[in-house]
Amino acid sequence: MITIKDKVRAFIVDNFLFGDTSYELADTASLIENDIIDSTAVVELVAFIEDIFGIAMVDSDIVPANLDSVDRISSFIKAKAPAV
Repeated sequence: MITIKDKVRAFIVDNFLFGDTSYELADTASLIENDIIDSTAVVELVAFIEDIFGIAMVDSDIVPANLDSVDRISSFIKAKAPAV
């Protein structure tokens, strides 16, 4: 079974690491501090979350506390869409 975390990780690897599966991305690693995402990537990430998980994100949702690691993104999605 593919989990939310699996989907998030696959999106990050495919879109921001350009498919480089050799990069060891820890679930708690900061995507911002490790230069994996920038402001443009955040827009892509928000679109992914909205499209795949059916979550309408508002400006107050788009903060590092929700989007800065695989764990944080997964937790945010679970909190906003518990049925996913």
